[in-house]
Amino acid sequence: MNFIVALFIFILLLVQVVATAILLSRLIKGAVRQPAIAPREPTPDDLGRVSIVIPTLNEVDRLSPCLEGVTRQSYELREAIVVDSRSRDGTPELVQAAAHRDPRLRLITDDPLPAGWVGRPWALHTGFLNSSPESEWILGLDADTRPHPQLVASALQAALRGGYDLISLSPQFLLEYPGEMVLQPALLMTLVYRFGPTNTDAGSPERVMANGQCFLCRRAVLERVGGYTRARDSFCDDVTLARAIARAGFKVGFLDGANVLQVRMYEGALETWREWGRSLDLKDACSKAQLWGDLGFLVAVQGLPLPIVVAGAIALAIRGVEGSLSSSAIALLGLNGLLLAIRFALSAAISPSYDLRRSSPLTALLFWFSPLADPLAVIRIFLSSLHRPKRWRGREYGEF
Repeated sequence: MNFIVALFIFILLLVQVVATAILLSRLIKGAVRQPAIAPREPTPDDLGRVSIVIPTLNEVDRLSPCLEGVTRQSYELREAIVVDSRSRDGTPELVQAAAHRDPRLRLITDDPLPAGWVGRPWALHTGFLNSSPESEWILGLDADTRPHPQLVASALQAALRGGYDLISLSPQFLLEYPGEMVLQPALLMTLVYRFGPTNTDAGSPERVMANGQCFLCRRAVLERVGGYTRARDSFCDDVTLARAIARAGFKVGFLDGANVLQVRMYEGALETWREWGRSLDLKDACSKAQLWGDLGFLVAVQGLPLPIVVAGAIALAIRGVEGSLSSSAIALLGLNGLLLAIRFALSAAISPSYDLRRSSPLTALLFWFSPLADPLAVIRIFLSSLHRPKRWRGREYGEF
């Protein structure tokens, strides 16, 4: 029995050593990454180059800050198209009221959802097809975003400076409640561990990351790939489409937009667990081998360190330090202590991605304890990996 336990510890140690080396190779890129894009004023060359498309379905409680931010954009914005999927909560009336104040806003209703399509890419595709052909760029925005007045100009100029055909921006998150303050950063960290920091090279199309909350693409590129049809049946359409565009040979970037974009995604930990957790596995954008390989990697470097450190501390307390653990067990405990220290340090690294000033001091303090939720975050990714969603944003889906 002792031999089996020792063998298990040795194998686990080897697996975690390899996984830690992979993790460090990804995180080290953060030392030389470009800073978050800064707010920039538009130039005369930017005039009318961008159309915004905002998909909505029963978003009346979240849409107002987004519309306010959109109407504060300058002359680089040609139009903003809200594509509504027959909302019943007053969303169309809210948009129409805003359109009276800013004629660049336009409300359209998409056709009934075709077979094989998910609602969000269908709405985005509809907006793209109805956008002005004079716009060189299409910017997809989610209803829960809060755009800075210089968002469009800043994103456009960042794309042009970097020679990108597609960029998406990571936002600054707005959290309010204690539960989400612990859980949401742990879920976000699953993306950092798998794909590295923003503003770094993905290395291959299969490792490209994207955020559909703010997704700026050249019109010509979207036309080349058939609009959003490449992601029509995907519940992570942003990553699916970005990887398809990267595979087509275009330059794709995932940039830090915390200075120009805020987002209030979900209300509390339960909604965060249910809504965000079921798409974070990204299974619609990758092979099964990559899906389960990434999950195994997350278990090794994010899910296990806290339980192993706690178990090791309990064993040392019960049995005493001297001679209580084998050399492999000591090495395993040390490695997981290092992984846990890295994780706490990464909380500081990602803290600019959160506006902690909105919360009470006590609630904001919980952000720094988010590593304690890492095992839960990995469990959520595992549960999501087992099946595709049947319900998404108020719609029921069958088999594709």
